[in-house]
Amino acid sequence: MSKNKTDNSPWRKRLRLTNIRIVSQVVFFAIFIFSVWASWTSRLGGYPVSRLLEIDPLVALSTALSTGYVYRYLFWAVLILGITLLFGRVFCNWICPYGTLHQFFGWLFNINGAPKRIDQNRYRPIQFLKYTILVVMLIMSAMGALQIGLLDPIVIMYRGLATVFAPAIDMGLSAASDSTGLTFLDKLKFAPGVAHRIFVGSFWIGVLFFALAAANIWYPRFFCRLLCPLGALLGVISRFSIYRINRDVHKCTDCNLCLTRCEGAADPQSQVRKSECFSCMNCIDDCPEDALSFSMVGLDKKQVVASPDFSRRKLIFAGTAGVLSYPLLRNNGVATDENFSPAMMRPPGSVAEPEFLAKCIKCDQCINVCPTNVLQPATLAEGGFEAVWTPVMNFNISHCQLKCTLCSEVCPTGAIRKITTAEKLGKGEFEEQGPVRLGTAFINTNRCLPWANQIPCVVCEEVCPTSPKAIQSIDEEVKDVYGNLVVLNKPFIVPDLCIGCGICHAECPVVDQPAVYVTAVGESRSQGRRLLLKFRQQKPSDSA
Repeated sequence: MSKNKTDNSPWRKRLRLTNIRIVSQVVFFAIFIFSVWASWTSRLGGYPVSRLLEIDPLVALSTALSTGYVYRYLFWAVLILGITLLFGRVFCNWICPYGTLHQFFGWLFNINGAPKRIDQNRYRPIQFLKYTILVVMLIMSAMGALQIGLLDPIVIMYRGLATVFAPAIDMGLSAASDSTGLTFLDKLKFAPGVAHRIFVGSFWIGVLFFALAAANIWYPRFFCRLLCPLGALLGVISRFSIYRINRDVHKCTDCNLCLTRCEGAADPQSQVRKSECFSCMNCIDDCPEDALSFSMVGLDKKQVVASPDFSRRKLIFAGTAGVLSYPLLRNNGVATDENFSPAMMRPPGSVAEPEFLAKCIKCDQCINVCPTNVLQPATLAEGGFEAVWTPVMNFNISHCQLKCTLCSEVCPTGAIRKITTAEKLGKGEFEEQGPVRLGTAFINTNRCLPWANQIPCVVCEEVCPTSPKAIQSIDEEVKDVYGNLVVLNKPFIVPDLCIGCGICHAECPVVDQPAVYVTAVGESRSQGRRLLLKFRQQKPSDSA
């Protein structure tokens, strides 16, 4: 007869361990939400808001392959690797906020009876797919095409909350504040003076986010079991873990109840698959015979399948797919300095385009922290598939604030290097190299009101933040069509002074297609995109 669990002291200890796992999930999920909120509201306050990205071993490994070194705080990923070598894939079910979200959706959607759940939680050969994805992405990274951000769970979570959920919440808070006048909601709003943000292409980001969540209806932990490249990497490492689920064959009655809530479909009722086990402890909790335990690896190797189910043939297939994917991504030539899309204007502090694409993981932290909403996720039309969801400037929405460097503070991989306000403005020790130029403004005289329509307008010149102003004007006194004498201030650009901040573009009163526009030509990060052979020096006598 089975023991009564209510009187079983070891069972109570294991139950407490399961509860500790739930507490861990809640704590790390709350830390993640706080990190997103802190950057969303531009209240960084010295908090390491990118730490969950920086402890991501897949981010550290892939960027090391693409750049040849580990950037700044990415060495924190060693901590997760150490934990995995000790306890297996505990990251997936104890720390990962995206894993917690999928476990919640799996619990919410799974209304099947015990026999159906047991069948769903058996290991399936299709689970090898995530290892194929991992190999493909690592090979592409080694060739300089970093695409792990498309499916890395931490990146998906950041990107989804930054571009889909945060704007929706922002709009709700704005509407509630406008209707009720609640000052508390105003304090929660993301930035003073901005009603709510919009993000180009966020629909498809949302579609991917919700589709992966909805897949739990069909198959519990669909993403974690089948697609997650980070889980695959940790699965490869966990084969060497010291602790694992152990089954006492003398106590086991083959009831299969341990499969009722197995998160990783790791076959705890048979030979435990170490690379698939999330160490969720549910099987231990559900076993009526206390036949399962989480303990150090025993001598009975017949009770475990250590390695992932990934044959040599599958490895060759994945490697070939990774090698062929690189030229397919690079066939549009956008990554070079010479052939570029003028719309690909990167944030201040960004490195040169080929290096940028080798570092950017599409986490959209920089987009989330931008106080003016000018940073947007790139679409296919701007930079092709390789650059999709990387940050670009969209001056149709807003402009880059003159003294803001927040985007450079949150980038976890160095695609946007950390810069100071002095460096951005070209002040102090940076005076000789000049300000950081994002591009150059141009004037379409066929649409400019003073040039084309003889209508006075000085908006672009007035809002230009540089000193001396990069937009100046030629005064001309003419008679309009009604015979009235008017003074036209016809603007022109001084490219030596223009920093490409885009405020002239954003504020131009010709709203359908602004008469002032900005392109990436002349940006500081690229010698191949120069507009001027040499910047002219202002004479001291002209500074007055």
